Amino acid sequence: MISNWLSAALARHNIHYGWVMVGVTFLTALISAGTVGAPGVFIVPLQHEFGWTTAEISSALSIRFVLFGLMAPFAAALLNRYGLRNVTLAAQLVVASALVASLAMTKVWQLILLWGVVIGIGTGMTALVLGATIAARWFSARRGLVVGILTASVATGQLVFLPLLASLTERFGWRLALSFICIMLGVSAFAVALLMRDRPADVGLRPFGDNGSEPLPAPPVGTAPIVAAALGALRDASKSSVFWILFATFFICGASTNGLIQVHLIPMCLDFGIPQVQAASLLAAMGVFDFFGTIGSGWLSDRYDNRYLLFWYYGLRGLSLVFLPFTDFSFYGLSLFAMFYGLDWIATVPPTVRLTAQRFGVERANLVFGWIFAGHQIGAGAAAFGAGLSRTVLATYLPAFFAAGVLCMIAAMIALAISKAPKPLTA
Repeated sequence: MISNWLSAALARHNIHYGWVMVGVTFLTALISAGTVGAPGVFIVPLQHEFGWTTAEISSALSIRFVLFGLMAPFAAALLNRYGLRNVTLAAQLVVASALVASLAMTKVWQLILLWGVVIGIGTGMTALVLGATIAARWFSARRGLVVGILTASVATGQLVFLPLLASLTERFGWRLALSFICIMLGVSAFAVALLMRDRPADVGLRPFGDNGSEPLPAPPVGTAPIVAAALGALRDASKSSVFWILFATFFICGASTNGLIQVHLIPMCLDFGIPQVQAASLLAAMGVFDFFGTIGSGWLSDRYDNRYLLFWYYGLRGLSLVFLPFTDFSFYGLSLFAMFYGLDWIATVPPTVRLTAQRFGVERANLVFGWIFAGHQIGAGAAAFGAGLSRTVLATYLPAFFAAGVLCMIAAMIALAISKAPKPLTA
């Protein structure tokens, strides 16, 4: 296979194949981010073509967010049982099929079924647990940095896709923009099929940073039932207060990012007279800052107390959301918001993943993090629907942004309630 040849070629230059895994996973997550973020561009065109309300469209996106999250712990069990490449390819097939079918939709129930249920399940089959699994399996050192890089792919996806999708939608309509996403999913699937492997042992390697001299162990055979493995991890983790603190803070993280900004910032900017392409460019600018902020967070999480990092991340995010309505949506005000919020957007992921691995063990880290990520997406779903309802009933998004800012400040305080680890994680 090409992966074996490439691994041997890289080894001659002292490059570990784990970095190829990071690269192909980054590409996969980048295109997935474009898929997840696209509905924020399509809300207004769908309203104009079909007469659907913001609340109706938001309800479909809310269902998608919730299913995306609830699939995460089962996605971890699927990855353990059937392998990274097989599950990732299956997920891309499900998402692409739903997108192609949605080109012909005319009813709101079709939107809910395809963009809510099917895409929610498809994207949830990998979610953030794919990156967490790559970091845990392929790296004994630099795990925080790897999680930061793979999480930053969300920001890069926004940077690359949202302005382009907004421009395509404005010029040619939302269907052509959606067709472009389908093509990119095909490119990603081709890269996964060629390069993704399940474990370092598949290419005769140890995890990066593992310099042990013992023989390579045989890859474990996953035989545990998917549901039993996921629910068993939840049963054991739920006995720990650390799990519930991380779950609660990640709920607030989702409510203040994916469900609010990613879905509703563009239509809110339109309410204030900002054109759609310019609003999408604002999200892209936030993506630039988030790319560096998240990678920097991964670097910091390898070196400093992750509890205090979460305190600062949530606190600063809360202040930026409360500040947004006072910018008057001027160029300078929005630029300042984009910088501060962007640096912090998903910087919470690396310390959350490290705390999960530290407290619940490397072998079960992806399963437990799957449940914590479910909290993230439940929060995103609540915010996606709540902000849409606020716009429909109150004719403004601003109450939702104030509420998200206050919740972030609460998350900052409860993050400090996590007890200090008995010993530091050495990876």
